[in-house]
Amino acid sequence: MNQIPETFDFTPFGEAIKDARDKNGLTREALAEQLDITPRYLQSIEKEGQQPRFMLFIQLITIFDISVDQYIFSNKHIQKSSLRRQVDRILDTFDDKELTIIEGAAQGICKAKEPEE
Repeated sequence: MNQIPETFDFTPFGEAIKDARDKNGLTREALAEQLDITPRYLQSIEKEGQQPRFMLFIQLITIFDISVDQYIFSNKHIQKSSLRRQVDRILDTFDDKELTIIEGAAQGICKAKEPEE
């Protein structure tokens, strides 16, 4: 049975929120308004590792499709990181013809990573 830590560092989670917000082209002010919180509160979550209220935590992971496993269980192997889940969400918007292009690019990257003989 795993022991529950007495304190939890939310700094990596806050950084993931900031990165996801930036990638989605949202300003801190715009997201704060959408969530009905102050920009300062959002900044304290993103930069200072402040623990968000539970419902805000749920809203943030839902909006940005963030897997919290990688932050809560940092010492365990995680099935899919937040980035992988976000890429999956983008791939779900493509049809088979577009996925063929993506597959070709991915195979090209794999071949480029192979050591030369």
